[in-house]
Amino acid sequence: MIKGIGHIGIVVKDIELSLAAITKALGIPTPLIRDVREKQKKVALLLLNEVGLEVIEDYSGNGEFVEFVHDRGDAIHHFCLLTDNIEADIEALKKRGVEMADERPRIGLRGKKVAFTKPSALNGIPFELSEE
Repeated sequence: MIKGIGHIGIVVKDIELSLAAITKALGIPTPLIRDVREKQKKVALLLLNEVGLEVIEDYSGNGEFVEFVHDRGDAIHHFCLLTDNIEADIEALKKRGVEMADERPRIGLRGKKVAFTKPSALNGIPFELSEE
């Protein structure tokens, strides 16, 4: 069952530069940047009360976010919904006609089971399911 919003995913070209701007503007400390080498991505999570801002840099050269950043620059990419049963929620979404980019959960950048919809799910905006 979907429990609420977990985070807003922001894809950036340079995570250090973007975090410096975000933390300065919001007056908050700079979070730890994790380098997830096997996925060739850097990720940082800024917690703002109950919702996080997940900042992602894809340095793979041809990864899932590279074209997005090339076309749009630093931008909001997706929002994440928390679930207590990701498999059941994937099936419920599919029954409602939502196209899934991930038919089955996979392990995401923060080590949790995740699954993304295709951007067509919300007229161009993908969303992510993540187990709590």
